[in-house]
Amino acid sequence: MASSTSRINLDGNPINPLTICMIGAGGFIGSHLCEKIMAETNHKIFAIDVYNDKIKHLLEPQQNGATSQFVDRIQFYRINIKHDSRLENLIKMADLTINLAAICTPADYNTRPLDTIYSNFIDALPVVKYCSENNKRLIHFSTCEVYGKTIGSFLPKDHPLRLDPEFYLLKEDSSPCIFGSIEKQRWSYACAKQLIERLIYAEGAENGLEFTIVRPFNWIGPRMDFIPGIDGPSEGVPRVLACFSNNLLRGEPLKLVDGGQSQRTFVYIKDAIEAVHLMIENPGRANGHIFNVGNPNNEVTVKQLAEMMTEVYSKVSGEPALDVPTIDVSSKEFYGEGYDDSDKRIPDMTIINRQLGWNPKTSLWDLLESTLTYQHKTYAEAIKQAIAKPAASS
Repeated sequence: MASSTSRINLDGNPINPLTICMIGAGGFIGSHLCEKIMAETNHKIFAIDVYNDKIKHLLEPQQNGATSQFVDRIQFYRINIKHDSRLENLIKMADLTINLAAICTPADYNTRPLDTIYSNFIDALPVVKYCSENNKRLIHFSTCEVYGKTIGSFLPKDHPLRLDPEFYLLKEDSSPCIFGSIEKQRWSYACAKQLIERLIYAEGAENGLEFTIVRPFNWIGPRMDFIPGIDGPSEGVPRVLACFSNNLLRGEPLKLVDGGQSQRTFVYIKDAIEAVHLMIENPGRANGHIFNVGNPNNEVTVKQLAEMMTEVYSKVSGEPALDVPTIDVSSKEFYGEGYDDSDKRIPDMTIINRQLGWNPKTSLWDLLESTLTYQHKTYAEAIKQAIAKPAASS
């Protein structure tokens, strides 16, 4: 690990050790961010979450002493931010707060819209308030879903302007936020996230809050989501990568919602965490900005993603692919009434490239190979045992 005196930021200024209050530190993004901060900086972390399984290796000294040097720099607080008086004090003691806490699984937006709105708007209000009142910097995680649908999606299917970047490329400072009707409860998440963004921006404009807003575009990698019935609820529906991984691990066809025609871009978690690291250590360049963090070069339809994952999984597991690797299901059947979707999510990278010089590096094939190798190594045996159990007991 570099000493604090030898590290400089993008403007050549020394990077002083920070105390970071990280809310949601035990999740997918939080665990990777904690690892990077522990390994490469002298910053300290107040890690706030209700679970710590994904960061346990940072919190407890290993027998060989490999991670014991981190124990003095990371402290875990089992806190539910809905109702815990310790939160304000931890924000006061820190230099910077990073808020990652959210319900962010599409299956929940329809079935738990109230929880989704509360989690992403109401529960975030005290965090913003404490940062603003105590003059503390905030990095808040939003979502690419705030953009909703593209302008191009409202044009006729074969209209040439659909191919014009002006009609589909999502820009932080100019693209409108277009959502479906109120009956489409799937937009409960995007609306709540947009409103908290507007509130943070207003706190900056009226009360001088130093903020950065992050809009992730499908960050993918090890430890993402859960595998139903193994380390998550058996009736749960995780996001697309874990959904497809679950099917591959079980030898089942991958379910394509409405034919898998939606287009997405995917970025490797390690690349994305590098962008956040730059935001943490370059406040002069990051404050007051909203940043898209994604990889426009890794654009595929969900159907193409399913085909790639089938091929990659066959390679990493040594198991032959199914004769019929995918099946089509309706969104109503898969997610329930009130589902709606955005057509394309392709980030414009101009602002983050200009401010932080960041560009993603990892190709879609490489990030899928790395992630599916992890999924197979972590879950294949547990799934085999879970599948065998009913047969053994019958």
